[in-house]
Order: sequence, then C-alpha cells, then structure tokens
Amino acid sequence: MHLARLTELALETVTATQRKLPPEIRPLAEAVPVHYEAKPHASVVAEGFEPDILGLFTGSAFGSEFESDQPAPPEILLYLENLWDFAEDDPAVFKQEVRLTYLHELGHYLGWDEDEIAARGLE
Repeated sequence: MHLARLTELALETVTATQRKLPPEIRPLAEAVPVHYEAKPHASVVAEGFEPDILGLFTGSAFGSEFESDQPAPPEILLYLENLWDFAEDDPAVFKQEVRLTYLHELGHYLGWDEDEIAARGLE
C-alpha cells in the first residue's frame, strides 16, 4: 500500500481514537502533534532504537515541561511502513496496531512508564 494511503488510514484511526478518549484526557491528546513517517530516521536507530520500531514519543512529558530550562516540545511519531509490515498487509490489523501504538506513545506523554502502560493494556 502506498504511503499516502497508509497516512490517510492512520490519521483517520488516530482521530477516531482521540474522540473516544475520556474527556479529561482528550484535550491533552489533541494538543500533542502526531507525525506519520515511513520509517524511523537513521538518527533514531543510531540512538539505539530498533529499525522496526512502530512508534516513538519524544519531548517533555505532560507536567514535566518546567523541569528543564529548555523543554522539548512533545510529539508522537508513527512509523507507517513498519506498522504495515507488522500488520502483514492487513488494513484492519494495521488500524488496530496504529490505535494501540498511538495510545502507547500517548501514555508516555502522560508520564506513564512501561509498567503503567502495560497495566493499562497498551503494550
């Protein structure tokens, strides 16, 4: 599937997921930019992430912005070709995995560590 179509499907999925979030979390989620990329940049892999990573949260977590003199703006990156490969070319599985990956990365923005994310079923 072409990257443009994967981006369209992922955007629709993220938007639908945000609409279903609890009212107290929805505005926080909508404020974090989501970027749709084909694959992780070489610099991400050089930092130690696997080349087949599905998503990544970067920047300052919510509530920690003032803990640094130069807070990094938050963003969620979704790697669409990796998600498509993981879904084995199945659009329904792709959308499910986009949803789960988005929620996982959103959990990092909310300050949840891996254990807290797993406890919420977002691993």
